[in-house]
Amino acid sequence: MSSSKYIILGGGMVAGYAAKELVSRGLGSGELVIISADDALPYERPPLSKGFLSGKDNEAGILINSADWYREHGIEVKLQTAVENADLKQKRLRANSGEGFDFQRLLIATGARARRLDCPGNDWPNVFYLRSLDDSRKIRARAANSKQAVVIGGGFIGMEVASVLAQKKIETTLVIREDRVWSRVFTPAMSDFFERYYASRGVQLLKRESVTALHGKEQASTVLLASGRKISCDMVVAGVGAAPVTELFAKSGLSIDNGMVVSEYLETNQANIFAAGDVANYVDTIFEKRRRVEHWDNAVSQGQHWATMVSGERQPFVHVPYFFSDVFDLSYELWGDSEGATQTVARGDLHSSSFSVWWLKRERLVCAFVMNRPDEERQVAPEWIKSKQIVSADRLADQNRPIQEALRKNLG
Repeated sequence: MSSSKYIILGGGMVAGYAAKELVSRGLGSGELVIISADDALPYERPPLSKGFLSGKDNEAGILINSADWYREHGIEVKLQTAVENADLKQKRLRANSGEGFDFQRLLIATGARARRLDCPGNDWPNVFYLRSLDDSRKIRARAANSKQAVVIGGGFIGMEVASVLAQKKIETTLVIREDRVWSRVFTPAMSDFFERYYASRGVQLLKRESVTALHGKEQASTVLLASGRKISCDMVVAGVGAAPVTELFAKSGLSIDNGMVVSEYLETNQANIFAAGDVANYVDTIFEKRRRVEHWDNAVSQGQHWATMVSGERQPFVHVPYFFSDVFDLSYELWGDSEGATQTVARGDLHSSSFSVWWLKRERLVCAFVMNRPDEERQVAPEWIKSKQIVSADRLADQNRPIQEALRKNLG
C-alpha cells in the first residue's frame, strides 16, 4: 500500500501539465502519483490526428515530460494500471493487480472513450476509433498498406483524419449524417468552403448518409450505407463522438451527469476530490452555463489550474473555450461558444483560405473563427469574448476598418 499527497487518476494531458505546474510550485519528491491505464507517459493529444498520424512526429517527440523528468522530481507514474475500486471515504484506490493507493487529494482525469459505430461489423480489426496513442499507431500502420479508406463523421476528428489519409494518396471517402460538415460549429458558408476544399483534394463527401453495416470476411471490405450505397475499403476510421469515463465512481456518491460534476473550482461534491479535462462537467463563468469540453486546450488549462488550487491559490477556473485544427495546408482557430448567437459577421473572403467569422449575441461577441488573418484578429478574439465585449456588427463587417474599430464604444 502506497500513500501520497496527490493522486491523479488518468495519464493524459491533464496529468502531464498538472505535474509540470506542481513541480514549478515546489512539489516534494514522493508527493505525486499518476495512475494511468495507458502504455505511454502523458503525451500531447492533438498530434494523434495530425503530426503523429501523418508520420511527421514520433512518440518521444509528443511526450509532455520525459521519463527522466518524472524520476528527477520524484513523481511515480504507474502505467498500464487499471483501478477497479475507489473508496473515497477511506481515500483509497485499488488496482486490479491488488495494489492499493492512499491519497490526501485526488484529481479524476479519466477522460473520455470513443463511441463505437452502432452497426454489425463495428469491431472488425481494420475498423478504428481514435482516442489514444495506440489507436493512432494502429491507424498509421494500416494506412501504410491501404488504397481505399472510409472515414465516418463530419466533426473535427473525421475531418483531420480524412485530411491525413488523403495526403497519403489513399482514396478517401468522408461519410456524414448531417447535411454539411461540422454543422454543429460551422455556418453553412464555412461548411461550403471546407467541402469544396476537401473535394478539390480528392476526398469524396457523402452527406445525409448513415452506416448500416460493415461487411467482409476476416475484415471490413465494404461499408453499406442506409441509402443502399456500398463503398469498398481497406480501412475504416470512425469519429462519431466520445463518452466520459465515469463508471468507477457510479456508486461513490460523487455527482455524475454527462461527466463528473464539478464547481467553478473543479471541486466535486466531496472534499478533496477534483475532476478535470474531458471527464469534467464544469461551471463556465464566462457563459454562465455548464459544459464538458473534449479539447486539448481545456485539458492543459484545467490541469494547470488544479495544481494552482491545491498549492494554495483558490481561484475559479475562468477560461475561453479554444480549439485549433490543421487540415491539408490550412490551420485555423476557434474561440468561444456560438450557441444562441443572433448574428454572424464575416471578414475576408469565404471563397479563399483567408477569412474570419464572428458570432454575436445581442451585440456581444460570443465566438470567433480565424484562419490566415491578421494577428490582431487572433489577439482580440479571446480578449473580447472573456470581457463580454459589445461590438458593432456594421463596423466589424467593414473590410476596410481595422478590427479594433468594431468596438461599440467607438461609435459616435
